[in-house]
Amino acid sequence: MQAVPGHGARVLPGGGVHLSVWAPRAERVELELPGSERRALARAPARAGVFEVTLEGAGAGLDYRFVLDGARVRPDPASRHQPAGVHGPSRVVDPSGFVWSDAAWTGVERADLVLYELHVGTFTPAGRFEAVVERLAPLRALGVTALELMPVAEFPGSRNWGYDGVFPYAPQSSYGGPEGLKRLVDAAHAAGLAVILDVVYNHLGPEGNVLADFGPYFTDAYRTPWGHAVNFDGPESDEVRRFFLENARYWLLDFHVDGLRLDAVHAIHDESAQPFLAELAGVVRACEKQRGHPLHAIAESDANDPRLVREPARGGLGLDAVWSDDFHHAVHAALTGERDGYYADFGGVGPIAKCLADRFVYDGRHSVHRRRRHGAPARDVPTDRFVVCVQNHDQVGNRARGERLAALLPPERSRLATALLLLSPYVPLLFMGEEYGETNPFLYFVSHDDPALLEAVRSGRRREFAAFAWTGELPDPAAPETFERSRPDPSRAEHPPHAGLLALHRTLLELRRREPALRPGGGELQVDHDPGAGWITLLRRPPGGRAAWTVFHLGARPAEIPGPASGPWQLRFELREPAGDQAGERAPARLDASGPLRVAAETALLYLEASP
Repeated sequence: MQAVPGHGARVLPGGGVHLSVWAPRAERVELELPGSERRALARAPARAGVFEVTLEGAGAGLDYRFVLDGARVRPDPASRHQPAGVHGPSRVVDPSGFVWSDAAWTGVERADLVLYELHVGTFTPAGRFEAVVERLAPLRALGVTALELMPVAEFPGSRNWGYDGVFPYAPQSSYGGPEGLKRLVDAAHAAGLAVILDVVYNHLGPEGNVLADFGPYFTDAYRTPWGHAVNFDGPESDEVRRFFLENARYWLLDFHVDGLRLDAVHAIHDESAQPFLAELAGVVRACEKQRGHPLHAIAESDANDPRLVREPARGGLGLDAVWSDDFHHAVHAALTGERDGYYADFGGVGPIAKCLADRFVYDGRHSVHRRRRHGAPARDVPTDRFVVCVQNHDQVGNRARGERLAALLPPERSRLATALLLLSPYVPLLFMGEEYGETNPFLYFVSHDDPALLEAVRSGRRREFAAFAWTGELPDPAAPETFERSRPDPSRAEHPPHAGLLALHRTLLELRRREPALRPGGGELQVDHDPGAGWITLLRRPPGGRAAWTVFHLGARPAEIPGPASGPWQLRFELREPAGDQAGERAPARLDASGPLRVAAETALLYLEASP
């Protein structure tokens, strides 16, 4: 099952290669082949600005470039492979050449997603797609159900987070190119893991970006933090939309990925009556029908806007899920005590309790950091439409020194962060190494060739940290050692306290899998808290199932907490130090009345409704 491209090179079933390119900014387009041979492209009769040519006898492996008006020699904007990097020629790829073995794959329902975000370049010493395959079995045993790959579209050099990609259709050559990515997806499905691919539709990187030479892919009407916005609603935007919608279809069909994580959709500027994101959601639904199992469109958004995930019939855009950064900020501020930058809007258990109950902390409330009201109410939206985390690439890597939680918190507080994440009513995301408390940093790194661009990156990083109390010399993004320091070390998982944290993740993920009350989605949800004592209780009752009552106590001293109104309840989980008694405080194994429950400091408890 393959997407039929409207852009780029397509190997024809009977032999030969058809190439097309949208280039309204050129009067004449030629194809440059090996040996400097050039072939003229003709204007397509049915699509304005499109040039095309068919090469008889050609096939996969052919390298080529386009020549615009006899002077500008450029790779194909829709290149499927850039084996020599962003400045080299494009290569023809035949998607039918890969033999898939995942015909029996049935996908993962949204409510069953446990996402594991990883960066292919640093996740293993080899830094390639195939090397990730060797780590799949431990992730599945942990309880992960889906990989989330940071962007893999071809970027300059070999060291980059991926958000500087400039060829949206070409899997990074230094990672293993198209074949390597397909092998990873196929192996993941064999291991029982879905694959979500991070795609960047709000901007392209600065080095090697050729799209503007061909057509009005960008607009001056809007700006993003990373430069020109993509032209989704201006003149000639129909073909721009088509380029990116086909890209989504390409990943979902040609590469069998199970969903797309849409980077920073608040920076996708689109005032049209038919928003690009709604069209994209429609593409995902159509591909889902073709594939015959669940596919997911998950948005990252800074807007706290529930319309992203509401159904179109209710005025929404119909995406499947959205990140709730408020959850991260609330947990991080409460456990670390940090109040700089956007953490000024958070602190204590109150914001955590509100996020657990209402999806967002800022749902129309005034934000001190933003100096305005922010967000909109979202309590009507089911909880399985929100992805939460306590660490991710942004929240770790956009710190000045890339510290992970395990480097900022004592072990007992790291364990409490894990309990808050995995016993929350939302879809959880883990960042690579988080499961065992990785302490190596995850830093920002690039390998641009242009010295002026590198200096601009360094200056931009310094400005970005101005709102935070982070001082001193920053790690150089261009230095190879910055990249090398960002590799996780999984051997730590074999030793305390890392082994205990890994066991805690396994325990809680198994509980999520077994207990319907812990599955995100519908049902009753009730949250209480005491900001002075530092505790939160969470009652969840699924439709037709037994309820779960969870206690999170962040306070430094034992506390008495009102018990649930009904009962009886059986203790199913207690967060305890692996080798200790937590100062002798133990939760009762059974609760029969609504009297107060005395709990230890910095702990979490899970009670399940028991038979009388």
